[in-house]
Amino acid sequence: MAKDQNNQILRVLDDSKTRWYHVKAVVIAGLGFFTDAYDLFCISLVTKLLGRIYFHTDGSPKPGTLPPNVAAAVNGVALCGTLAGQLFFGWLGDKMGRKRVYGVTLLLMVVSSLASGLSFGSSPGSVIATLCFFRFWLGFGIGGDYPLSATIMAEYSNKKTRGAFVASVFAMQGFGILAGGVVAMIVSAVFGSIYRAPPYSVDPLASTVPQADYIWRIILMVGALPAALTYYYRMKMPETPRYTALVAKNAEKARQDMAKVLDIEIKSSEKAETQSEEVGSNTFGLFSKKFLRRHGFHLLGTSTTWFLLDIAYYSQNLSQKDIFSSVGWLPPAETMSAVDELYKIARSQFLIALCGTVPGYWFTVALIDHIGRFVIQLSGFFFMTVFMFALAIPYHHWTLKKNKIGFLVMYALTFFFANFGPNSTTFVVPAEIFPARLRATCHGISAAAGKAGAIVGAFGFLYASQNQEKSKTDAGYPPGIGMRNALMVLGGINILGFFCTLLVPETKGKSLEEMSRENEGEEEEQSDQTETV
Repeated sequence: MAKDQNNQILRVLDDSKTRWYHVKAVVIAGLGFFTDAYDLFCISLVTKLLGRIYFHTDGSPKPGTLPPNVAAAVNGVALCGTLAGQLFFGWLGDKMGRKRVYGVTLLLMVVSSLASGLSFGSSPGSVIATLCFFRFWLGFGIGGDYPLSATIMAEYSNKKTRGAFVASVFAMQGFGILAGGVVAMIVSAVFGSIYRAPPYSVDPLASTVPQADYIWRIILMVGALPAALTYYYRMKMPETPRYTALVAKNAEKARQDMAKVLDIEIKSSEKAETQSEEVGSNTFGLFSKKFLRRHGFHLLGTSTTWFLLDIAYYSQNLSQKDIFSSVGWLPPAETMSAVDELYKIARSQFLIALCGTVPGYWFTVALIDHIGRFVIQLSGFFFMTVFMFALAIPYHHWTLKKNKIGFLVMYALTFFFANFGPNSTTFVVPAEIFPARLRATCHGISAAAGKAGAIVGAFGFLYASQNQEKSKTDAGYPPGIGMRNALMVLGGINILGFFCTLLVPETKGKSLEEMSRENEGEEEEQSDQTETV
């Protein structure tokens, strides 16, 4: 029977050894996430440069900065696109198959990255509007990468090393963030050596050379390269055997694909030669009572933890330059030229990524299948809370010049435990606990909740972290609650994430079908056939 053939395929996938195709799939999917991180976070490197170029005010004692509404739009518009893309491509991946839409996301990223760098207009407003338009579609493509890459990697992996493979794909984000810093440092160093400029305090106009307009465009356009390089290989990937067998109901095609890419032979049964007409009773829909009973708390857990995590994570990531300035890690803007400021911002972000972000990702890869997702996520939220409060409570201590290195270490540790913690596990778990026909959709919903949190962080932190005294706020911003209190709020958000983690099940060492209850007995299934689909 086709059902027996499906069960055989699933058992072989769960028990298979690690093969070259698994490594190849990690690289192909991972380069997409390398691009995702580069594109999403490189914008935080160039926003101060955009302010100097397009929003200079004659006679001002400080360099030009992006007005609050513009800064919020530039930082947040790609996240809005990502949220929409996660929902759309997650749903489409379940309806049409993972492979058929996998290449579309890369094409969107390539075209939009190039177009972002070519943003045009006769006024600052039109340039920013064009940039925001293309960054929305860039985010839309990035959004599709989340549910598709996670689902594809999970459905090809065996149950013993599945966590490490899925986490490895996501860990490529760390290298994307590093690459953003490296590219920004190289480009700014080259332009700085060719077109020398005085600090703003010496000559406000000359401190921003006309050629600086090329710098931010080059940095944004470089993001198209890794996506373009992997497009061909993505299009050559076959559909996942789990989708083909369980959703498309074609066990024979699944068997052939496994033989082709995993070098695993499964004997063909006569009834599997044609597309199976046997439709299992396990066909409840996303909005059914049965889904709510089986997976309602799971979806609530994966969505709330990702939402809360991304408020804190993106607040820190997209506002690093502001945090560095407030504690004196970066010199005052008026003491630097535009290109020098970009170089020093990029260097600071590179050091944080190198010391905290990247190691955290790979600690997760190494340990996730040994200590489990639940322990990593719970301990990650706990230590993020500890180090956030350790920065916030004695905040004045960290602003003293002699404590700058200590601040960098503490700040890097918050990123380490974010990535050796919920930033990785919130990506992995939604790909493991839902039925195959709803897996990409539910991952997309969870990821979209995360991006909603990122939007809250990107928009809210810019305002909340402003000084409480009007005279000390950035140009155009109303008084906020101050950096110290903003960090305290982020610590409180991490506490909420800790408790919401209790809704998320442990998946270590279990098959996808065991977690999703895909192959439950007929009696329970038939008792619920009358429920709404």
